Amino acid sequence: MKKLILSAAILCNAIFANAQSETLLTIKPTSDQVVSKHIYGHFSEHLGRCIYDGFWVDENSTIPNKGRIRLDLVNALKKINVPNLRWPGGCFADEYHWRDGIGPRNERPKMVNTNWGGVTEDNSFGTHEFLELCKMLNCEPYIAGNVGSGTVEEMAKWVEYLNFDGVSPMTAIRKQNGMDKPWKVSFWGVGNESWGCGGNMTAAYYSDLYRRYATYARDYPGAPLKRIASGANAEDYNWTETCMKNIGAGRMWGLTLHYYTIPTGKWTVKGSATKFDEEQYFNTMKNCIRMEEIVTKHSAIMDKYDPKKKVALIVDEWGIWTDVEPGTNPGFLYQQNSLRDALIAGTTLNIFNNHSDRVRMANLAQTVNVLQALILTEKDKMILTPTYHVFDLFKVHMDAKYLPINFTSPDYVFGDKKIAALNVSASQDSTGAVHISLVNLDPKKKISVNTDLGQLEWKSVTGQILTSGKLTDVNTFADVNKIHNAKFTGAKKSGNSLQVDIPAQSVVVLELK
Repeated sequence: MKKLILSAAILCNAIFANAQSETLLTIKPTSDQVVSKHIYGHFSEHLGRCIYDGFWVDENSTIPNKGRIRLDLVNALKKINVPNLRWPGGCFADEYHWRDGIGPRNERPKMVNTNWGGVTEDNSFGTHEFLELCKMLNCEPYIAGNVGSGTVEEMAKWVEYLNFDGVSPMTAIRKQNGMDKPWKVSFWGVGNESWGCGGNMTAAYYSDLYRRYATYARDYPGAPLKRIASGANAEDYNWTETCMKNIGAGRMWGLTLHYYTIPTGKWTVKGSATKFDEEQYFNTMKNCIRMEEIVTKHSAIMDKYDPKKKVALIVDEWGIWTDVEPGTNPGFLYQQNSLRDALIAGTTLNIFNNHSDRVRMANLAQTVNVLQALILTEKDKMILTPTYHVFDLFKVHMDAKYLPINFTSPDYVFGDKKIAALNVSASQDSTGAVHISLVNLDPKKKISVNTDLGQLEWKSVTGQILTSGKLTDVNTFADVNKIHNAKFTGAKKSGNSLQVDIPAQSVVVLELK
């Protein structure tokens, strides 16, 4: 009898463990808020193989290229509608002197990249090359100026070189270098991580320095600048408070925030990109969703000084940061990209969408071969990572009307700890189509969602899903399509309600028309 009762208990526990969670989700059709396309921006630093041996190939390379810019990368990024690209750093920005990267390439001085691997760079990829890349991608350039080791004059002349369409020494040099008309670059960062690699400054000192640099970064006719202040590291709320108070909302378009998901929570040993168990996965996702709290608290501080939300919160470095792949240069930050990373990308983008009243720009770190990359390359081969496929799914939210959502997530429980298993965001595009992005972090349970769409009218639902058998699954050069977007059939219309079964460990994007 005891064996029978024990067997029944085990069976009940097994059924309960595999049972789907159910939740009710309500979407409100009234909103004037827009999900800025610039939330889906990217980052290209002179770091490891992002620029050199990434975007930029050797002069005699047989890989298809246009002026040494690799074309398969360009075509892949155009497909996901990259809205902006940040350059030249990162930490590299505050040791980069732009005049070393213009003019005839064979006459440009070489430099040592002291932040990332101590390699020598020939400066063959500079201002003209970067802006040509942005033109090919049809995206806006976001340039980070050198405050750490540069001068006010150096930055002021860079702005003049880029944006002035009159007679001046800088425009004469630009024309001599083959560019008659200015590029009129709008996004301009005044330093990077000024609390750390950008100069180890205090918030008070940096905010005064920002005012000086920003004063001389001029608005030229037809080229007003969106000046961006170097903001806080993660939970450094004092930095945001000081900058908002001392700089003021009228002197900056945006204030940055950097936060990385570290699997272990420790910078010394971060954890493997591909070899992790469920406990490590749970801790990683717990660290990932801290972005919600961090963005909320920084936004609240900004609201004190800027209640009309004129200043954008720009999360221009985010993503998972793991230990480098074994056998690679530690200074190159090359890591693989798993299904776990795709879940991080979907979760983070949902957070940004839901805070799009304040978060109006963000940049994943980084685009090619570095950290949570969209693309990995090996000579002439190329991989689109699971993270790339998430951006492909989520591009439907770009510049769409934000739709507020109300729901209570079921828990993803591991041992005696728990986090929210489900995160969601929704928007309505200019054609009236509604898009809902849902991420199920639970690796074992599917989630059933019943959605009340209120007054929104729709007739049909289609969808796509990104998932795989294991959280550690990756795309490799031998199997480039192991993880990719596929048709999703787990959603149906019932009256004006939407019923969805979201598989475990998956990203789903639905379209309602």
